[in-house]
Amino acid sequence: MKNKILHNLLLILSISFVSLSCEEDLNVEPNNAISEFDFLNNPDNAVQLVNGVYNKQLDYNMYCFSWIGMTSITSDDADKGSTPNDTGTDKHKMDNLTFNATDISFIDVWEGRYDGIYRANNALFYLEQLTIDPALKSRLIGEVKFLRALYYFDLVRCFGGVPLVTTKIDINNTEEINNIVFVRRSKEETYAQIETDLTDAIERLPIKGQYSPNDLGRATKGAAQALLAKAYLYQEKWQLSYDMAGEVITSGQYGLLANYAEVWREVGENKVESIYEVQATLNKGLIGYTDVQGARGTPDLGWGFNTPSLSLVNSYQEGDVRKNATVLFVQSTPFTLWDGFEGSPTWNNPRYNYKAYQSSIAESWNGNKGETAKNLRVLKYSDILLIRAEAAYQNSNFGEALARTNEIRVRAGLPELTTITLADVLNERRWEMAMEHDRWFDLVRTGQAPAAMAANGKTFVVGTHELFPIPNNQIIASNGRLTQNPGY
Repeated sequence: MKNKILHNLLLILSISFVSLSCEEDLNVEPNNAISEFDFLNNPDNAVQLVNGVYNKQLDYNMYCFSWIGMTSITSDDADKGSTPNDTGTDKHKMDNLTFNATDISFIDVWEGRYDGIYRANNALFYLEQLTIDPALKSRLIGEVKFLRALYYFDLVRCFGGVPLVTTKIDINNTEEINNIVFVRRSKEETYAQIETDLTDAIERLPIKGQYSPNDLGRATKGAAQALLAKAYLYQEKWQLSYDMAGEVITSGQYGLLANYAEVWREVGENKVESIYEVQATLNKGLIGYTDVQGARGTPDLGWGFNTPSLSLVNSYQEGDVRKNATVLFVQSTPFTLWDGFEGSPTWNNPRYNYKAYQSSIAESWNGNKGETAKNLRVLKYSDILLIRAEAAYQNSNFGEALARTNEIRVRAGLPELTTITLADVLNERRWEMAMEHDRWFDLVRTGQAPAAMAANGKTFVVGTHELFPIPNNQIIASNGRLTQNPGY
């Protein structure tokens, strides 16, 4: 109820978390029912505290409708979908690049990440006080720092420099709030914080193979290295990105699945290609992700948003298996999906996102399509191969760029290239990562956005659309201390 009433204020997020950290995330009795000594000496409380930072990723304002709108519908890989009159509140504006600072998508993404950051900061504060096994404590701190870095990576890619809140905030300290919570730092400072958190996490976290089966899916050393390689890539720190991607590749922990189509299915969850996934179960599912993108009509599988574009479909080379693994094509007569489910020619749109499809026949299913057990892939080995290839090309190491790109192409059923260009690498990135929420950021960071949007009949405003607007409600809450991005 507190969140429902007050969630729009960044300051109030810290207040709401103070309550949530005791009641929901810890899963322990209220503080007045246990002693401080008992709390600080119970390792189970430490794990539950950290689980609360992970569980934030399942919420609607993390990876659901708003994130899909900002990262996919904006791009040339996807259209709004659904029906012409169903705007999805602001998703038609995402599609047309006519959005503004009052749109709900920006509010959701901003508040969702900062809620996660507050959880992380509170977890780190209490972890330092817990009297538990030092190795467990260090690992849990590493997990939280990875998650905080991930949340800031989303924020900096979307909004540029943002407020850096890295400690437990005293909600009664107005000066602290005004000087930290409501003050934007530069993009460079934000990336520096991401690098600091990930560097520390790398030192603390085990490799994937060292986790027990019960802990599968927790942040690993490889996940921290992969995210750091990606953060370096976005800053054009080519050699650092190349080296860090190399650490992941040579770790022996990861590889490509033989069948590309299985990467996003339940059978591919947490397998060799997975570096980091949001973990979802039937009891604690991912809210809205599959429902928003499911086929609309009869039989009804969802809302029908975020449909693959003709631009994406027409971009694939002949024989690329990734095309039919990514795009669910609606046919003129009844047709069968990969799991045996019968699709309908009456579905509203001609195409849907196959990667977001949750099978009610061949995968974990309890009938609740609004909260599914489908994991969300965040970092994959194929992504790292492409990061390595791009960084290698930028360093004039064309042989390495060619070799890593060809690893991707062979799995896709395409002939190997004999020479390599930057366009080759970026095209492979588009096809390999299609509908996986990287395309918009890749267009922006590589300078392709104006031409790509023009080819799609959209106007990319140089000097403005490189960043999304800071949510207006946050600027109001800060009494104008937060500054807006150019052009909004």
